[in-house]
Amino acid sequence: MAKDELMVVISAMGKTTNALERVVDALYAGQEDRALAQWVDIIDFHVAIMKDLGLRPGTDVRIDGEIPYDPTRPYDENYDQVVSMGELLSTQIIAVYLLKQGLAVEWWNMPKLLRTDDTWREARVDDETSKETIRAGWERTNRPQIVVAQGFIGGTADGRRTTLGREGSDYTAALLGNYLDAESVTIWKDVPGVLNADPRIEPQTVLIPSLRYQDAVELSYSGAQIIHPKTIRPLENKHIPLYVRPFNDPTASGSCISLEGTGPIDVPVYIWRKNQMLITMRAKDFSFVLEESLSEIFDIIHRNRLKVSLIQSSAVTISVCVDATRFVPQAIEALKEHFNVSYNDHLSLLTIRGTTPEILERAKAGRTIMLSQTTRRTARLVVKENETIEKQP
Repeated sequence: MAKDELMVVISAMGKTTNALERVVDALYAGQEDRALAQWVDIIDFHVAIMKDLGLRPGTDVRIDGEIPYDPTRPYDENYDQVVSMGELLSTQIIAVYLLKQGLAVEWWNMPKLLRTDDTWREARVDDETSKETIRAGWERTNRPQIVVAQGFIGGTADGRRTTLGREGSDYTAALLGNYLDAESVTIWKDVPGVLNADPRIEPQTVLIPSLRYQDAVELSYSGAQIIHPKTIRPLENKHIPLYVRPFNDPTASGSCISLEGTGPIDVPVYIWRKNQMLITMRAKDFSFVLEESLSEIFDIIHRNRLKVSLIQSSAVTISVCVDATRFVPQAIEALKEHFNVSYNDHLSLLTIRGTTPEILERAKAGRTIMLSQTTRRTARLVVKENETIEKQP
C-alpha cells in the first residue's frame, strides 16, 4: 500500500450487534413479533443516521426489510447471517457519505473476499485463498484514496456469511494489513490507548505508550478487551506496528505495539474477565485424573467450543475457568459421563500482571476467592462477581 492509500475497516454502529443478537434469540425462541419489533428498531436507528448525514434511505443506501433467518438452519448459522447485517449497513452508510463529500471511495463486500470455513460464530480464515482474493481486489480497483470494508465478517466458498468472533474487526484489520503489506495499522478506540486497567472499573488508570507484540498477546489472551486475541499474529509476521489511539482526540499518540517496544511494562496491569464459570472434575474411581483423562476433558471442551481462561490440577481433580456461554450446559453433561462434576457460576477472573505481595493482598481484600494461581510476576484470581472492587492507589 502506498502512503496515500487508506484501508478503513468498520464495525457495526453503536450497540447494533447486541440488538441483532436479540433478534436471533427471539426468532430461535419462536417469538416472531418481538424479533420483528427489534428488527424495525434497528432499521429505524440506521435510517435516522442516514437522514442526519443527508442521505436518502433506500436510494443512496439499500435497506433490506427481510430478516435473513431460516428456521431450517442451526442457531449458529442463523446468527452469522443476521448479525453480519450490522457491518454491511454501517459500511454502506459511511462509504456513500464519503463519496458525497467528494472523496474517492470504494466499498468492499468482505463476505466475497475474506474466505473462511463454516465454523459459525468463530470462523477460521483461509489465509491462502483470502490473501489471493484481497490482493486481486486491490489490483482490480481504480486505486481510490479510501477503501471501506467490513470488519468481523467473512464468507464461505458457497456464499454464506460468517463471523470471526466478537470484537473481530481488529482481527480483520490486521489480516488486511498483512495481505496488503501496510505501513502500519491503527485501531481507534474510546480510550487513550492501552491502559493498565479497565477505566470502567478503575478510574485511576495509566497509559502504556509502548508494548512488544508478546506483551499484547499475553494481555489479550488474559482477557484485556482493548485488542482481539487474534490480532497480533498477522502483524507480527510482517513486523507491522499497531497503534491504539483515541477517536475523540486524533492528535494523541496513544499506544504503539511493535517488535521491540521500549522495554518491559513497568506498571501493574489489572485485567478483568467477566461472566466466568469454574468447572471442577473429580475422577469417579479416585484414579489419577491428570495423566489418564486430560485429553478426554479437552476433547469435550473443544467439541463444545468452550473458551478456557484458566486451568488448575491436582492428583485427583482438574478445574477449568471458562466463559459462561450457552454451550456450557451440554459440555457439563458430557463431562458427567466420565467424572464427578461440580461448578460455580457468576464469577470473574482477575489477572494481575506485575504483581507484588502488597498488590496481591490488596486485590484479595473483601473478595471471595474461588481459586488462585500465582507465579513470580502474575497472579490470577477467580472471584465472585459483584463484590466490592477496591480501588488501586
